[in-house]
Amino acid sequence: MPTITFINENKDAVAADGVNLREKALQNGIDIYRLRGKLINCGGYGQCATCIVEIVSGIENLSPKTNFEEKKLRRKPESYRLACQTLVNGDVTVKTKPA
Repeated sequence: MPTITFINENKDAVAADGVNLREKALQNGIDIYRLRGKLINCGGYGQCATCIVEIVSGIENLSPKTNFEEKKLRRKPESYRLACQTLVNGDVTVKTKPA
């Protein structure tokens, strides 16, 4: 079972293969949204791009980027993902609310 390590929160979450990163973060009390995202997030449907996280390690253990992610994150580093569009299939280390 994969372990998701949230650096800023100093917290680990054990997950089943294929778990949605946003859902697992919220289940474990991890706040992935900045103020704007708290007010206008789409609830995990991949429409608002407010759940950006940085993958510090384990990027190879994630699902491929969706077309929406490619579009919304084209000017961001390759290590940035939208948590709502990311499925975890192995150990990963995540930084929430990257700069």
